[in-house]
Amino acid sequence: MKPIVWLFFSLLFVTQLYPLVWLILYSLKTNEEILSGSFFALPHALQWGNYKAAYTSGNYMQYLFNSLFVTLTVMVMVIILSSMVAYAISRFKWKYGPVVLLLFLIGLMIPMQATLLPLMIIFKITHILNTRWAMILPYIAFQTPIAVFILSGFMRTLPTELEESAVIDGAGTYRTFTSIILPVSVPPIMTVCILTFINIWNEYILAATFISSPKLKTLPFGVYTFVSQYNVNYGNIGAFLVLGALPVILIYFLLSEKITKGMVAGAVKG
Repeated sequence: MKPIVWLFFSLLFVTQLYPLVWLILYSLKTNEEILSGSFFALPHALQWGNYKAAYTSGNYMQYLFNSLFVTLTVMVMVIILSSMVAYAISRFKWKYGPVVLLLFLIGLMIPMQATLLPLMIIFKITHILNTRWAMILPYIAFQTPIAVFILSGFMRTLPTELEESAVIDGAGTYRTFTSIILPVSVPPIMTVCILTFINIWNEYILAATFISSPKLKTLPFGVYTFVSQYNVNYGNIGAFLVLGALPVILIYFLLSEKITKGMVAGAVKG
């Protein structure tokens, strides 16, 4: 049984790792090598110039700053709003709690494409079209429902003794929330951070619809720098994709470590 399990995990590891290895090899090839159709062949000479072109000609730092600014702003706002809503839904005894949760769950079923035209009209009227807010506000709206669902489910499992002891010590609602509930809820909060970061980092449709200024475009737009009417530099595109994936990989590993620490802290405090 154990060899079968190891075989399964080996196949899974190879299938997950191969696309990343293939992309790195792709980014180190010339156009001729890529168009030759030899997908499994190693590059004859490592084309490090592709990375230099991706960094300079692709305006990597500008697009990286825009992506980081938008993504981190959305993450902070989603955590703040969803944690407060989840706390109110799961820990307060009020008859409208299930109704509010249902409204957020309905938000999960609304496709992003169905909101493009109404949002375009609203943003044009409010004069925030072609600004960072035109990306930040919809991103918060689309990421909050799943965050509320995850956090409220976790907070329901917390023992009431945590809040009772805080009330005995004289803590109010906000003090209990910030000093007791949030520290214990670190594991699901980190999960929400990872999901939000990945979803926003790779998002293209909303950004392409509401942003036209090159100064505000995010990383997914950098690929088009190397696409012209008569020529496509595939090696530079591959290098740009590798550079764009590096922050995601780094953030994932950093947050994964914090998830483990958060689980231990939550278990001790719980």
